[in-house]
Amino acid sequence: MEKKILTASREIDVRFCEVDSMCIVWHGSYVKYFEDAREAFGLKYGLDYLTIFNNGYYAPLVDMHYEFKSPLVYGKKARIVINYHPCAAAKIVFEYEIYSVEDDVLIATGKTTQVFLDKQYKLVLYNPPFYDEWKKKMNL
Repeated sequence: MEKKILTASREIDVRFCEVDSMCIVWHGSYVKYFEDAREAFGLKYGLDYLTIFNNGYYAPLVDMHYEFKSPLVYGKKARIVINYHPCAAAKIVFEYEIYSVEDDVLIATGKTTQVFLDKQYKLVLYNPPFYDEWKKKMNL
């Protein structure tokens, strides 16, 4: 059986407030770019933050990695591609690639992991029912 890939993307303009004194995107801005991609994914596939919250859960980030491949500078456009990485555990894993829109050069790669907490901020060890239903609906 072929593995199903859920992907989304979003284009962004590199703003002045996101760069350092060399006009290169500051490393902390990549956290925001990954967040923008997660929002695009959530809206496209119905796994947005309000859906998680309205089902009685939080989904905080517990791990984030990223690697820089090429500089991204002020005034340029970038495309953030996000891929859902299915797993059996009670967590949400995404992988990212950021490209320069102008020349399609790979700028950065990354990966994030979110876990589920209930409304009392307790770690949930099993997939919440709404998440199991979502995975089934997505054929994962």
